[in-house]
Amino acid sequence: MKLYIKQRVFSFADRFAIKDEHGNDVYSAVGRILSLGKKLDIYEGINTNAAPVGKIEQRLMSITTRFGIIVEGHHVTDMVRKITFFSNDYRLEGLPWHLEGDFLAHEYSLMDGHNTVMRLSRKWFTWGDSYELDIADGQDPLLCLCIALAVDCCMCVRNN
Repeated sequence: MKLYIKQRVFSFADRFAIKDEHGNDVYSAVGRILSLGKKLDIYEGINTNAAPVGKIEQRLMSITTRFGIIVEGHHVTDMVRKITFFSNDYRLEGLPWHLEGDFLAHEYSLMDGHNTVMRLSRKWFTWGDSYELDIADGQDPLLCLCIALAVDCCMCVRNN
């Protein structure tokens, strides 16, 4: 399954449109404006009036960059950035998965041992951030989407 994530550029809060391979709106993500730390709420479709199905929240009292991932009201994992110089590696606490990226932070692989759970590719030369998310069969697309959006949040926090 493939999902395409596109950031809307001219808005006060972070806004992402998430579409499937056929161009249908599957999810939308909206950042909170006046909050301590970076936070995103993920909604099914484009209806942001319903309850969010996922949340990403920055944990401020941490030595390294850390984001909590909540799916359907349950805390699933904390994504913690490992301190490295030439790669972007993340640990997912409570899950047997490992997320690793290249030096330029444009390609990521989420691995379960030697099996690929998903691949995340950041597109070059786009207006706003754009990603392609390739999820392996049998994996939870909402959890994979939350992890992908948490990577974008980590990169934004690190670049600011």
